Amino acid sequence: LKTRPRGKIQHFDLAKLIVIHLTSSLNVDIPQPTYEFPWGATGFIPCNFKPQNTINPSVIISWTVHPYNPEDSNIDIITYYYSASEPAKEDVSDGYVGRASVQASISQGVATLKLQSLTSHDSRLYQCNVKIRGDTKGKSSDTTTLMVFEAPSKPICAIQGRAEFNRNIKLTCHSDEGVPVPTYKWQSYDVNNNPRPNPPKSTEANGVLSLFNISKDTEGYYVCTAANKIHSETCSLTLAVMP
Repeated sequence: LKTRPRGKIQHFDLAKLIVIHLTSSLNVDIPQPTYEFPWGATGFIPCNFKPQNTINPSVIISWTVHPYNPEDSNIDIITYYYSASEPAKEDVSDGYVGRASVQASISQGVATLKLQSLTSHDSRLYQCNVKIRGDTKGKSSDTTTLMVFEAPSKPICAIQGRAEFNRNIKLTCHSDEGVPVPTYKWQSYDVNNNPRPNPPKSTEANGVLSLFNISKDTEGYYVCTAANKIHSETCSLTLAVMP
């Protein structure tokens, strides 16, 4: 009778053991690297976990946020305590009372962080950590970035320089707020309120429309639009050129 080489059998068995070990260890996963929400909205960040055992009498899930100063410790948001013998409990940090909660299903292996009334202060790196007694190997935590977008504030339009014949002036447009930073676009209208191209020698950059050697033809109505992926706002001014 032929026999298989012992070395190959040992190699196959070792690989099999590695696969079994990896699939039986705790694994925590946040599906996306980034979550985006508008200012004032309610954000949901799912945290999926696959424990070693299908039935666990005790599970502790904590959500933390990384501080602005990397040398500081993570800031606690909320800790969710599951016990098979009593109702689940939540421990919410003072700064998140009334805003943070966990929507958990232990049997399905999901613990979603719900965070209400989002502001730019919430744009940080978040971490989900899962602790299960006797299940200490594998990947017990994962991180993701939360981005809170804010619509542009109403921009302010202004004229820099003296609006006189043959002079150079600048029309400025700026929003004090907006995440991501707004982009700006000027639209020119003639004295009859008909849209027209900006003057041929004009330049436009970062909300500033530069007009050169202005004349009666430069007169009209100018509208600036500040926009980002959330919303847009406008301001306007009337340009009258004096002799």
